[in-house]
Amino acid sequence: MLDNAVDIFSKMTRIPEVVLGEDGTLDEHFASNLPFVVRGLIKDWPLVKAGLKSGHAAREYLLEHHQDRPFVISIGPETAGGRLFYNDDMTMNTQTGRSKLPEIFERMGKLENDTEQPIMYLASVGMKNFFSGLSEANNINLGDRNPLESIWIGLRTRIAAHNDFPDNLACVAVGKRRFTLFPPKQFPNLYLGPVDNTPAGRAVSMVDFYKPDFDKFPKFSEALKHAQFGELLPGDAIFIPSMWWHHVEGLDPFNVLVNYWWRETPRYLGQPQNALNHAMLAIRDLPDHEKKVWRDLFDYYVFNNTEDVTAHIPEFGRGILESMTPENASKIRTFLLRALNQ
Repeated sequence: MLDNAVDIFSKMTRIPEVVLGEDGTLDEHFASNLPFVVRGLIKDWPLVKAGLKSGHAAREYLLEHHQDRPFVISIGPETAGGRLFYNDDMTMNTQTGRSKLPEIFERMGKLENDTEQPIMYLASVGMKNFFSGLSEANNINLGDRNPLESIWIGLRTRIAAHNDFPDNLACVAVGKRRFTLFPPKQFPNLYLGPVDNTPAGRAVSMVDFYKPDFDKFPKFSEALKHAQFGELLPGDAIFIPSMWWHHVEGLDPFNVLVNYWWRETPRYLGQPQNALNHAMLAIRDLPDHEKKVWRDLFDYYVFNNTEDVTAHIPEFGRGILESMTPENASKIRTFLLRALNQ
């Protein structure tokens, strides 16, 4: 790692560490909506124990559970230093392909001890869709939550700072990882890239954390004042609340992460990013005086949403202005689809 990167991390606040509550869960900590680390949360997983033996043992364990189907893999050059990012012309520095897991792992095994590794990364693989019995043998108590379970497998990687809408409990199964987190409001200081051309569906920071260019990205120094970081060993876990920005590094020659995403809101609600994209289409380029009117309307109907919006309308006639229900959500989707297709 470069010296200036060492200096950056040395000045950051450590992510707080917590322990399980008296009820054996993390619910009281989730309720804070702040990030935290739990040491040894999954230390008894068979996958973790296999990984502590060697990368080869971890791969052999995963192969015992894999399904015989193609996996999507991202591949990039050795010169990228594991960083999944843009080329100078804003194309991606990785290409995706499909291959069976034994062939992928055979290639990873040959490259595992190379000083300069290419990018080989299996991102967000559905645990129950691509493996049999793996989730059941390596599980965690999340109460009545119904999370999306994903596994991430690769050589050394650096994932640019981005955020996700769901809450995220990320469990380090194999290899050491470093997480650098920023509060949601720090996005203006992270210099986000495009929203429609992204490495994995979310806008990412254009700042290289190993070589930050403060002349080009001067406000990044302000973001660093609010940053938190933590280095996690196999068996440790980190909670990343909704919309917190996180830069993630797989530091060892072979790394595996298992994460759980969930929303505290009903699944029938729409994706806020879609609303933002639609607002760019319909509102962003309007004259300023018209945009102000729409800003006021958004405050009235969405961000403030006081009783004044509906108090004067009979309850039976409020339609989608009433509290959101699956029926109202379906009405809005139908209306939007019809309008967008005109």
